[in-house]
Amino acid sequence: MSAPIQEETKEVSCVDFLAFQDALKRMRLLDDRIIYSLNTSIPTDSFSKEVNAAAQCEKLYKQMSGAYQQRERIIKKCITEVSDNVNTLRQAKTKNEDDLEISKNLRKEQNKLRLMQTELNIEEVLKDKSYRTFDEKCRRVYTIPKLNV
Repeated sequence: MSAPIQEETKEVSCVDFLAFQDALKRMRLLDDRIIYSLNTSIPTDSFSKEVNAAAQCEKLYKQMSGAYQQRERIIKKCITEVSDNVNTLRQAKTKNEDDLEISKNLRKEQNKLRLMQTELNIEEVLKDKSYRTFDEKCRRVYTIPKLNV
């Protein structure tokens, strides 16, 4: 289970949105397979004495938390990067309003920024859904630590 998280520790490019989205998709494999991960980690009542369910839940929770932090960091980094590009292009447009190339690039970057902000919202929905599923399966043996927010 930890392989998808570890292999994506390299930096994701913010220049090409499709490549950015593909990288996020690969990083979201843990969320896609959360039910399978929980079913293979948490024993049924008949096998509960053979496997430490609390330790398995804690391990899965740490993997999930690490993946969410990493993806959120990458998305926010890209939003900041693209936002800076948009601001630079806006300044260039105010200096040269007739330049169609600047206008075209500005619209392109603004669209990319909106798409990346949407990815941040998608990430929040995925996180909530996965934590809810996790809690349904693990609440008897593991309590999610309270976050200082």
